Amino acid sequence: MRPMQLMRAPSPRLRPFVQALWAMAPEEGTAATRHGAREHVLPTGAMHLVFRLSGPPLRVFDRTTDMSGHTLGHAIVSGARSSFYARDVSQPTHSVGALLRPGAALALFGAPEDALAGHHTPLDALWGGTQAGLAQERLLATGGLAQQLALFETLLQERLVNCFHGLHPAVAQALAPLMQGTLSVSQVAARSGYSPRRFIALFRGATGLAPKEFAGLQRLERVLALAADPRRGWAEIAMDTGFYDQAHMTHAFSAFAGLAPQAWRRAAVPASPRHVPR
Repeated sequence: MRPMQLMRAPSPRLRPFVQALWAMAPEEGTAATRHGAREHVLPTGAMHLVFRLSGPPLRVFDRTTDMSGHTLGHAIVSGARSSFYARDVSQPTHSVGALLRPGAALALFGAPEDALAGHHTPLDALWGGTQAGLAQERLLATGGLAQQLALFETLLQERLVNCFHGLHPAVAQALAPLMQGTLSVSQVAARSGYSPRRFIALFRGATGLAPKEFAGLQRLERVLALAADPRRGWAEIAMDTGFYDQAHMTHAFSAFAGLAPQAWRRAAVPASPRHVPR
C-alpha cells in the first residue's frame, strides 16, 4: 500500500531556503465530510508554501469566535507568525508543501519576509496567476506522492534562477543562540554591532518576526517537546525551559497557542502537536 505521507530534506541547492519538503494524501477510502470540523494550528515561527491538489480551497479563521472565516485558494504562502489560527478540516485534502527557512521569501517570492508575516497570501499574488496556475496544473498531472514531491522541488528550483539572496550576517549569527536559548535578545543584539532598533529591523526583514517573538516561539518549541511526555509536570517544564514559574509559562503558552497548556495536552495528537482538533 502506498504511503500517505512523505517528508524529506530538499536538494543541496534548495537547502539554504527550504528546511523540509512534504506530501500528504488522504488514506484510501477516506471521503467522509465532518461538518464544521476545525484544526487549531499553533505557530512555528516559519514560513510555509502549500499546494492543495484535492479538496476545497484553504479556509482559515483568525479567532476562536470567528464563525465565517475567509477562503484563500489552493496555493498559499503562510507567512511567519507568532500566534495561532484555525483552519477548516471538514473535508480530506491532498497537498504538497515546504517548510521554509528565514530569507526564503526574497529568493522564492520576490518579497521581504516581513511583508508576508502574520497572514496567508495566495501564491498567484506573488508568482502571478499564470505561473501559479501552471505549477498547480503540472502537480495535478503528476501521479504518486514521491513524483509530486520531486516535481514540487523542481518548481522551487526554477524560482532560484540567478538568485543570490542570503541572510544578513547579523541575522545569520543571531539565529542559533535564539533558537537554543543560549543568549538573550539583548545579548544577541549587542553582539551584532548594530543598534537595537537597527538589529530588530534587520531581523524582522529576514524572518518576519521581531527577535523577541522569534525567541519566544523557540522557547514554546522546547515546552512542546518536554510536554510530549505526560509524566512531566508543568511546573517542572516551566523550570527546565527558563520561565520564572508555572504561571509565567502558562501566560506565554496561552498567548502564542490560543489555549492553555493543559487544554492543549488533552486535545493534541502526539504525532502532530501543533495541529489540535477543535
